[in-house]
Amino acid sequence: MTQGRAGLVATGHELTSSAAASVLRDGGNAFDAALAAGFAASVTEPMFTSLGGGGFLLARSADGREVLFDFFTDTPGLGLPDRMLEPHFLPITVHFPASDQVFNIGLGSVAVPGTLAGLLHVHRRLGRLPLREVVAPAARLARDGVVLTEFQAYVIGLLEPINTLMPAGRALYAPQGGRVGVGDRLVNRELASFLEALPDAGGSDFYEGGLAKRIARDMRAGQGLLTEQDLAAYRVAERDPLEIAYRGYRILTNPPPSFGGTLLGHSLFLLGAWGPSRWRWGTGEHLCGLAAVMEEVENLRADGDPAAPLSRETLEAAVGRVRRAAGGTTHISVSDIEGNAASLTLSNGEGSGYVVPGTGIMLNNMLGEDDLHPEGFHATSPGRRVGSMMSPSLLLHDGKVRLIVGSGGSKRIRTALLQVVSDVADFGMSVREAVVAPRLHWDGEVMQVEPGFAAAAVEVLGSRWRVNVWTEQNLYFGGVHAVEPAGEAAGDPRRGGHALVVDPSTG
Repeated sequence: MTQGRAGLVATGHELTSSAAASVLRDGGNAFDAALAAGFAASVTEPMFTSLGGGGFLLARSADGREVLFDFFTDTPGLGLPDRMLEPHFLPITVHFPASDQVFNIGLGSVAVPGTLAGLLHVHRRLGRLPLREVVAPAARLARDGVVLTEFQAYVIGLLEPINTLMPAGRALYAPQGGRVGVGDRLVNRELASFLEALPDAGGSDFYEGGLAKRIARDMRAGQGLLTEQDLAAYRVAERDPLEIAYRGYRILTNPPPSFGGTLLGHSLFLLGAWGPSRWRWGTGEHLCGLAAVMEEVENLRADGDPAAPLSRETLEAAVGRVRRAAGGTTHISVSDIEGNAASLTLSNGEGSGYVVPGTGIMLNNMLGEDDLHPEGFHATSPGRRVGSMMSPSLLLHDGKVRLIVGSGGSKRIRTALLQVVSDVADFGMSVREAVVAPRLHWDGEVMQVEPGFAAAAVEVLGSRWRVNVWTEQNLYFGGVHAVEPAGEAAGDPRRGGHALVVDPSTG
């Protein structure tokens, strides 16, 4: 946790934060810093993000301009002569300490990547510093290597079947035949060279040049669906943020076609209508209220298009039921001294296992995450933007940014953000208190509960839902990295989070 009135940064790793801070000190704005952190995170947090994944950046400039940059993945297959091709699709199970989750990997899980295009697009639109200065921290980290923390080694172990699926992954994550561990230095020289050449190359080779041809050739040989035409056709979208009113706050978040922001909006509507002002935090009534909202929103998601707005009648009926009942992803939050705010969420899913030759970049497995494909795997036509649970958000009050927030955590993103936003808005918690407070999550069958709630409250919760109480806080429950521009920043300890204050005068 850090406090200050200069620039504030919250990310998933100390070196990611340092990359953002160095750019702020060199005269960059919040958007330069967020982009520097995004590039750096592909080195320091490779299990959560990659230049071969997708993401969103919600920007609010000091003069009040607001835009959501959508550079999430597209469904591949444009120009594919045989859409009946059986894709290379391999299910693997990730074993969290108290819950398992199945993901699908392989070349058939790769969607059209957007992160590289998105970071470059935002730099052209909002950046101040030359691109070479923005990517320099990431390039240095990739070439010099990052010493693995206990948390990083744990996540690499969780995803070992993905990291070691193909020879290029094994060269990075098991260079001596055994998995890298705590204290080992993770080096990615090919990624360093790619980043160093990026300011001159501009990323065009990845989407339309020799690299695009090589990717497409590997996909054809390995039963993947990604084509040259897919890569050449990819475009970043600029959208108006989805706006939500909640108890005197104006909340900006991710709009359709992604559904994370819409589902967060449904959750906040139901929570606000139920009346958290009457609760004391952590009581049985509070936990049951949260649980009822989570269950109801999950049902609404399953019953229709999760990105579609709901009628007032549908929401009011849901309020009545609540009252009766009661991919690997990372996030970067940055504010600068001028009043700019950037909320950047990036994901590679869990990774497909395929590393683009000569780049050190693992492509995503966004076609293999069941929560992103309510119609079923490989059911969507080529060229469509894949929906996402990611919800980079801003909370405003009296026209000023009160909170910059977002989270990783797949299906747990919206429940993690719901609880942090409610803790700040309804219970007056500081950013740090809200981020470290215990959480719960409805997985569709069981209420997963972190330790830290009173036993009596959990007992009340257990009288209405099947409950699984964990023995530790865990990355399963998300990774909320948040900044309050007027006060403090907090990185989520569940995902190795780090926060700092940046005084440009010390640069």
